[in-house]
Amino acid sequence: MRVEFLGTGTSNGVPFINCDCEVCASADLKDKRLRCSAMVKVEGKNILIDCGPDFRQQALRGKISKIDALLLTHEHFDHVGGIDDLRAFGKVRIYAESRVAGAIRQMFAYCFAKFKYPGIPDISLCEIDERPFCADGVEIVPIRAYHHLLPLLGYRIGNFAYVTDIKTIDSENKAKLQGLDVLVLGMLRYKEHLSHLSFDEAMSLVDELKPKRTYFTHLSHDFGLHETEQAKLPENVFVAYDGLVIEC
Repeated sequence: MRVEFLGTGTSNGVPFINCDCEVCASADLKDKRLRCSAMVKVEGKNILIDCGPDFRQQALRGKISKIDALLLTHEHFDHVGGIDDLRAFGKVRIYAESRVAGAIRQMFAYCFAKFKYPGIPDISLCEIDERPFCADGVEIVPIRAYHHLLPLLGYRIGNFAYVTDIKTIDSENKAKLQGLDVLVLGMLRYKEHLSHLSFDEAMSLVDELKPKRTYFTHLSHDFGLHETEQAKLPENVFVAYDGLVIEC
């Protein structure tokens, strides 16, 4: 399995607009973070997780030539705003729970109209729940978590799991995250936040789940410089960055 981090930033991206902090002013490319997304290549399939407003730029940089499935975690714009750019990939199946699917039908109503304008994305919505399912032959295990009060889904594929934007997760779903080789986990900053894991909360969850490797994503400029913060972490915990490719 090959995973590419297309974007690792929070909803604002990094640098933030109209900010001159040391992170936003950094010349290090690892401190330049597009909105959060990842491409998983497994069993000959390309499975995209989330499709935010920076997807066009991410697809060009990553030379993405096909998408076999799109898994949506939730309906916030930083995770779905690039769906119109799927028009470049032919027919794409989007997997989402019913509430999220309903939001997509509203946000991109022209894609589902009876009379479709030529050139619009050719997308189909496959509604899922918390039960395992197959996306183009690849088994996916949904992971229920909460973004403050908003239910969302993470996903496990083999011994890899991607869980972003979470604040809480119950014991039943933690059990689905046991025995991982790689955990990608949303972690916003050091200071506590209403709807995202702080650094201490994320590390506590990592200590509990004990994956072989953990990569933090969905990072704010408030977390600090990549090089500085990576040096503080245990040897099996990493600050992900845009363009990072890992094997698992």
